[in-house]
Amino acid sequence: MTAAIIVEGLVKRYDNRTVVDHLDLEVQQGEVFAFLGRNGAGKTTTTEILEGYRTRDAGNVSVLGVDPASAGPDWRAKLGIVLQESRPLGALTVRETLRLYAAYFPNPRSVNDVISLVGLEDQTNQRAGRLSGGQVRRLDVGVALIGNPELVFLDEPTTGFDPEARRQFWDVIIGLRNLGTTVFLTTHYMDEAQVLADRVAVLRDGKVAALGTPAGLQALRGDVEICFSLPHGIEIAALPQLSKPAALAGGEVRIETTAPTADLAALCGWADSKGLELPGLTVERPTLEDVFLAIAGDATADQA
Repeated sequence: MTAAIIVEGLVKRYDNRTVVDHLDLEVQQGEVFAFLGRNGAGKTTTTEILEGYRTRDAGNVSVLGVDPASAGPDWRAKLGIVLQESRPLGALTVRETLRLYAAYFPNPRSVNDVISLVGLEDQTNQRAGRLSGGQVRRLDVGVALIGNPELVFLDEPTTGFDPEARRQFWDVIIGLRNLGTTVFLTTHYMDEAQVLADRVAVLRDGKVAALGTPAGLQALRGDVEICFSLPHGIEIAALPQLSKPAALAGGEVRIETTAPTADLAALCGWADSKGLELPGLTVERPTLEDVFLAIAGDATADQA
């Protein structure tokens, strides 16, 4: 695959504070790339440098083969940007809004195609000022897509959404991937990154602390947790030998294991031989949120 974004040794300082510290990054064309980190980790600063809205102090940056610091309007026409907050012109309808922005680009998408892609067919002739929050967000993405961009930056696109609206919006992002559009996604929702991203970078103190697929990062934690309620009349000492000791709290048994298949087989075989059930039996792997909290470090009050 060809890289849509290449970052080498990126540095950005504010006064005596280094917010981006020799950061290296590569994003492939056509992938959904999640850029994660606590407030103050350097996400916003890095993203604005990639978008060409902020200068850097050192390092090399290439976005769609061009240095954003010296890019012109032809390069900007290849980008779509969805800001964390926006306010569409309330008096214009959805169709009128997209037609207005389409006029700024040399090879825009069809307005009807964009309306269909972002799922606003039923709101085509509705004024933007009367749209719901989720519908406004869809229109934001429509505005970002109308220029037929090769790369889309999505900054916290589902902030403030209810669960149903968030999942509907995920379909829009999946649609972008299916079109071959590269998506650079910043989000505080770990489940969002886990579902949507092909790869994830976790930023800490201005550097990439971890990089890989969601499944690959989850595997860094290793341990799987097996939980069940201890059957009535059974002591924890009666459990079969497992790879790690079981812990008992409030009648619930917890086993953190790196050998879940063997331990689960031993438990189930033991219970079956005793004619017992294991009430509430669950097997849980670490989530991307677990990994993020372990890698990203303590939250800071500074915003970058």
